[in-house]
Amino acid sequence: MTDKGKKGTNRSIPPPTRRDFIKSSGGVLGLAAILKLDERAQKLSAAVAPPSTVSFPLEETAFVPGSTKEDPLIRMQADLRRAMQKPAEERHWSMVINLRKCVGCHACTEACVSENKLPPGVIYRFVMDEETGQYPNVSRRFTPRPCMHCDNPPCTKVCPVGATFKQPDGIVVIDYQRCIGCRFCIVACPYTARTMDYGDNYLEDEPEDSGLVLGYEQGGVWQSTTNFEYGNAHSRTPKRDSPIGNARKCHFCLHRLEKGMLPACVTTCIGRVNYFGDANDPDSLVSELIANPGIIQLKSELGTDPSVYYLF
Repeated sequence: MTDKGKKGTNRSIPPPTRRDFIKSSGGVLGLAAILKLDERAQKLSAAVAPPSTVSFPLEETAFVPGSTKEDPLIRMQADLRRAMQKPAEERHWSMVINLRKCVGCHACTEACVSENKLPPGVIYRFVMDEETGQYPNVSRRFTPRPCMHCDNPPCTKVCPVGATFKQPDGIVVIDYQRCIGCRFCIVACPYTARTMDYGDNYLEDEPEDSGLVLGYEQGGVWQSTTNFEYGNAHSRTPKRDSPIGNARKCHFCLHRLEKGMLPACVTTCIGRVNYFGDANDPDSLVSELIANPGIIQLKSELGTDPSVYYLF
């Protein structure tokens, strides 16, 4: 029997081709590249990963990859922490809005609606959109308009039941249990910063089997959820503690301040347009900005002395 017919005989193995060599070497190189990328990813993760325990509100210092200076939010958080350690009558809450940076994204307006569960027709912070110049040299200017929290507020003087008043810390508030819905304060405000809650909702009541798309039920839950303005629970049912039938306005997110958090409009602004803090603190960011020569107050000729300032 020849070797050819024997079973299990050694056959000559052909030498590796160029294709085989490229395949095998490619696999090795690919594995090496993956290991190298994984090593780099681990180093990057170690550099920017947050600590295992996250504390809120924000700490006084924070590492922001690619940043060479302290984020304004971090500084304002430190300013807020200092201010809350003082008696209310020794601090004066103020806001500075940088109109040079505002792009009219309305993120502050949406954040305010979400934070305060605002119904249709009630707005605390609208953004005025103006076109300036003459064609073809035209541009757009955006002006956020919250309540000005005036030091000489005309709205508080016209309320017949004393439902709106100025607190020692400078915030003008509304007592929903006292308000009778006369709307005198709405008319008296020269900044159109107040609106009336007529009890409207975004969604009407529908049976569970209405066949509407998903999200309707969640929307219904959201619009009926209790809000916590002024640190108290306020339902959307027409009861004494409800804001329905009352005037409503911006309150600098007073319920957040009392918990050590900045107003919602400040923390959500993508361009860092809004600055908030204690104007009585000379070391605060808002105090530095208020001293800027480009600062103005809206309608200052009326003698209202607003606590909201604008950088032009």
